[in-house]
Amino acid sequence: MTYQETLDYLFNALPIFQRVGKSAYKANLDNTLALCSRLGDPHQAFKSIHVAGTNGKGSTSHALASILQEAGYKVGLYTSPHLKSFTERIKINGKEISEEAVVAFVQKHKPFLEEIKPSFFEMTVAMAFAHFAAQQVDYAVIEVGLGGRLDSTNVITPLLSVITNIGYDHMQFLGDTLEAIAREKAGIIKPGVPVVISESHAETKAVFEEVAHAQDARIYFADAMISVISVENNPDESFREYRVEDRKGENSYRIDLRGNYQQKNLAGILMAVEVLKESIAGLTEEVVKRGLCRIIANTGLKGRWQKLQERPLVFCDTGHNAEGIKMVVEQLRATPHQRLFFILGMSNDKDVAPVLSLLPREASYTFCEAKLPRAMSAESLQAQAEEFGLRGSVVADVNVALKQVLKEAGEDDLVFVGGSTFVVAELDNL
Repeated sequence: MTYQETLDYLFNALPIFQRVGKSAYKANLDNTLALCSRLGDPHQAFKSIHVAGTNGKGSTSHALASILQEAGYKVGLYTSPHLKSFTERIKINGKEISEEAVVAFVQKHKPFLEEIKPSFFEMTVAMAFAHFAAQQVDYAVIEVGLGGRLDSTNVITPLLSVITNIGYDHMQFLGDTLEAIAREKAGIIKPGVPVVISESHAETKAVFEEVAHAQDARIYFADAMISVISVENNPDESFREYRVEDRKGENSYRIDLRGNYQQKNLAGILMAVEVLKESIAGLTEEVVKRGLCRIIANTGLKGRWQKLQERPLVFCDTGHNAEGIKMVVEQLRATPHQRLFFILGMSNDKDVAPVLSLLPREASYTFCEAKLPRAMSAESLQAQAEEFGLRGSVVADVNVALKQVLKEAGEDDLVFVGGSTFVVAELDNL
């Protein structure tokens, strides 16, 4: 099989949530455990950090991987979904798994895959664990795909669990209250394994405390222990600076991820590092600062408040729920501009009303759709947006939409592309 034939097989033979949504979701760990058993339980061959949360888990995972790399370790990083290439999901020290390794894994295990019929995500998790074990990583940072308790990644016993925050997303699987969603994400808390909560909520704190107590796991609410204040930065600079106050005093950190929401992630990242110092050597202040400044360089992270061009300014962001979009809108309002243009696409299994209610009515909208069965049609999104006073045209393809908007936009205008990870993924110049 060629690499393309292998991808075609994976996408067509295995149900993939990224494409089809709910029908690909497996509400148990049976297939993952069966796959891991067949592979010799590779998830037990390396030490790991497990990261869950509604928003911020991707940025947090990449930040922790970058810091560990700067400390001199060989670091695996498993994240999802991918933006441009399947191989983005599985990295070691920022280097993606090779296409040859993907082909070899599928060819070797194809009969077993066809026997137990795992989901695409279950198969990919097993592939990542096998790759990290074979390459003898020192540590692996593992990002939860969806939820926590029943997520395929939840077969590991990590050194540390991190839950970034709780918001309303994937409610058809996780529950329709913050408490219910928190309980699903708290499912990654393991017996005796410390857990860091990056951003606490009154509605969810008791849930985390209850589960942590039942598991005899130390729990740290990072935002209660670490204060993070944004320092005014030149918008042209490649980093954001934050002033941090904790029990040790005051310090400053620069992060090469410029989204406003990184302020909420930073407390959790720093608290996680403090806990990891108990078991991992070399996590000095200098190493932490270098790691935070080099997240993109070390890990290849894309799509987080990413600037695509100047004059007019074009940004994209993978935020796709109300909490994420709220932060994006605040950052857009704070960015100097004349007119504002939105290129917006969303998924058809989301309640889009909470997001649409946050968007600025004064912006000019172009509605698009990702080339996936799970995408909401641009026409349907336009109709629903009009109910919130958001008006614009339909151009289904995001790249065609961007070209058209750039013809209309002036040098001092601002263009934003987002609403769905999959819309951002299809941008040619990402």
